Order: sequence, then C-alpha cells, then structure tokens
Amino acid sequence: MMRETVIYKKDERFTLEADYYGTSQLSAPVVVYIHGGGLLWGTKEELSEEMIQLYTKNGYGVFSIDYRLAPETKLPAILEDVQDALQWIESEGSKQFSIDPKKIAVIGSSAGAFLALSTGTFKNKPRAIVSFYGYGDISAEWATSPNSYYCQKDIVSKEVANSIITDDVITNASVEERFLLYLYARQTGEWIQEITGTNPSIQKDSLIKYSPIHNVTNDYPPTLLLHGTNDVDVPYLQSVFMRAALIKEGIQTKLITIPNGEHVFEKDFHHPVVQNALQEVLDFLQVHLAD
Repeated sequence: MMRETVIYKKDERFTLEADYYGTSQLSAPVVVYIHGGGLLWGTKEELSEEMIQLYTKNGYGVFSIDYRLAPETKLPAILEDVQDALQWIESEGSKQFSIDPKKIAVIGSSAGAFLALSTGTFKNKPRAIVSFYGYGDISAEWATSPNSYYCQKDIVSKEVANSIITDDVITNASVEERFLLYLYARQTGEWIQEITGTNPSIQKDSLIKYSPIHNVTNDYPPTLLLHGTNDVDVPYLQSVFMRAALIKEGIQTKLITIPNGEHVFEKDFHHPVVQNALQEVLDFLQVHLAD
C-alpha cells in the first residue's frame, strides 16, 4: 500500500506528521483519521490495513494524523493540532495530492472520536464526522470518576504513573509505553485532569467548553456514531446522548449499535455485524461527500 508521510506542523520542540494513502480516483474526497489512546498514547500507524483499504478502494484519500499527547501537552493545544492538520490538508495537501479539499470527513476512534466530534465545533468544519465508540462529554461522571472496570485491575501507584510522564513533547507513543499511566488515571478518576490541567470538581465550566455535546450548533456537520453495548472503556450511553444532542439541533445523525460490541469492535473486521456497520459508514460518506 502506497504511503506518503508529510509534515503538517513543526516548531523547535516537535514535528507532527500525517500518513497519506492514495486512491486511483482523481480529486478524491478525503477521510482524515484520528487515532485513539485516551489522548495519552497512540500513533498514526494504528489505522489497520483493512480499514485503509476499505476507504481507498472506495475512492477516498486517507490522511492518518499524529497529534501531541497528554499529559505533556494539554487538550487546548491538542485541539489546535487537529485544526492545523485540517488546515494543512485543505491548503497544502491539495497541492501535493489529487484530493478535493472541500470534501473532508473526519473519522476517529475513542479519544480520536472525541477529537473528531470536536471538529464539529471548529470554525472550519469538515463535511461529515464518523465517531467509533467516541464521547461527547468530558465533564460527566463517567470521565471524571474512577472507572469500575479498571479498578478491578492491579492498582497502579502514583510513582509508576509519574515515572512515565516526561519533560518532552510527545507526538506518538505505543500502548505498552503509556498504558499504565492511563490505567492509573482511570483508577483514580484523574484522567480528565491529566489531559486538561483542569480540576473537574472546581472548574466544570471549562470542561463543558471542551465537550462537543454541550456545543452543538445548527451548522454542526452530519454525524454517524458507532458504539458497542459492552464497551467498558467508553459507555455506550455517550453515543446515545450525543445523538440526542444532535437531533435536538436538527443535525442529520444516526447511531449504529453493535449488540454486545466491545471497545474497538472493528478489530473483528470480518464479522457480519461489523461488515454491515462498515458498509453503513461507506454509505454515509457517499451521501455527505458527494457534490
């Protein structure tokens, strides 16, 4: 599979890259993919080959982007990275690749889906958004309290968690390197404070400002939500509530429920339920990225 890596943002402390996977279609509509990892880990290489081919074979150019990671970088700057990636694709990407910069859909998984949903609140919005088991509310109890599933795991000490955090700007990291930090943050309920630098019990208002569910306007893009009912990481209800918020503003939206589906349900790529869901993703993109 042809992959071209580009730099979309750079300063003296970090370089941010995106991988582009082309398609034979000229002036192709674009899928921008944002990886998950609780905003603490992840890399642009995480998009599976099957998913890349799903999009490219159907005529979409795909950009998978890196962004700065928390807690070394806080959420406002991470959102800025996503904004800058979209801007780069629109202005520079269209010069380098045969893409249509007016036809961009943003697709994300988990924390990446939270970032994707956030793009609907940007001044420069994509044409459509697809959220795989994402969340629209970081001010709610599910995010700011200890997670019962993770509390059943071996308890991670503060010392271990702190030893993972560096003084550097981190732009990609493997799950192995950073998972214990996430585990600690979800066990203690400190996760949102780690990624925002905001204490939820004192400054809930600033978390509401960064929660897409509370910032839906009538020009929010059409949005497709996919979520499994057995998700122990991000509650299925997060997508139910997001759908309700979108409907309230008259936004075109649909929630695809994966019965008994877990977090990252699409890793069972060939399962008929997953294949049907992915076909719905393609149908949705077809409708909203057409002329």
